[in-house]
Amino acid sequence: MKVIIGSDHAGYALKERLKSYFDKAKIKYEDVGAFSKNDKDDYPVYAEKVSKKVARDKLLKGVLICGSGTGMAIAANKFKGVRAVVCYDKFSAKMSRHDNDANVLCLRGRFFPHDKARDIVSVWLKSKFSGLARHKRRVSELKKLERK
Repeated sequence: MKVIIGSDHAGYALKERLKSYFDKAKIKYEDVGAFSKNDKDDYPVYAEKVSKKVARDKLLKGVLICGSGTGMAIAANKFKGVRAVVCYDKFSAKMSRHDNDANVLCLRGRFFPHDKARDIVSVWLKSKFSGLARHKRRVSELKKLERK
């Protein structure tokens, strides 16, 4: 598995800390920016970069970080094939993968402990889609909505 990671200015510091965690954990990743803290960065730019890559390759997972995580999730979910979620704890991270086969994790960069974010990412990356019939059916229904 490979992670595509991106952030705006509000998520830049957390993104850099997560990259250090990925290096230590030997998790392959690609950083699509921002490459410096610039208050004029707009989160949709980075959501698009991550989402296009994840939508093209089912083996990729995405991590996006902005001030609240919400803007990134809204932007990422505009792309067909992307199921982006905002998670603030390990349970929601695990269940977003288990039940919803989420492929993009959006995090809050402001007022959120870096170690908590790292733990959420770790759980999210280790969690698998259950493949249970009811969850497959629901993900299939989401795909139908994308085609409307």
